[in-house]
Amino acid sequence: MFTGIHTGTRRVALAQAGLAPIAALIGGVFAGIEAGFAMLYGALVALAVSVVLVWRERQSMRHPEWDQHRLFKLFIRAGVERLVLLVGLLVVGLGVLNLAPLPLLLGLLLAQLGWLAAATSRNSK
Repeated sequence: MFTGIHTGTRRVALAQAGLAPIAALIGGVFAGIEAGFAMLYGALVALAVSVVLVWRERQSMRHPEWDQHRLFKLFIRAGVERLVLLVGLLVVGLGVLNLAPLPLLLGLLLAQLGWLAAATSRNSK
């Protein structure tokens, strides 16, 4: 399932971690401290979802004896876990913390674009 992308997902998660403070600075400079915090939260949500993928990837790498059926079930489980985590953290950010929706989603988008850029870079191995 995750064969051959082990270092790629870790590298992408590190890129997202680097983008989180940049998102906070961008939001803070252009729209105030509240928007900066909302952008930081959005970027951290994307990072949390990526960490789940890296965790499941490492789990599959530790078990080379798993067959394709078991790896497919893990793939589906990882997708569901990531979706539930995403929705849950967005509910906390928007509902409980009352963060501004637009900066929060922009931070999430920025981190996901960082994921895309790091995953498709020519230097990936």
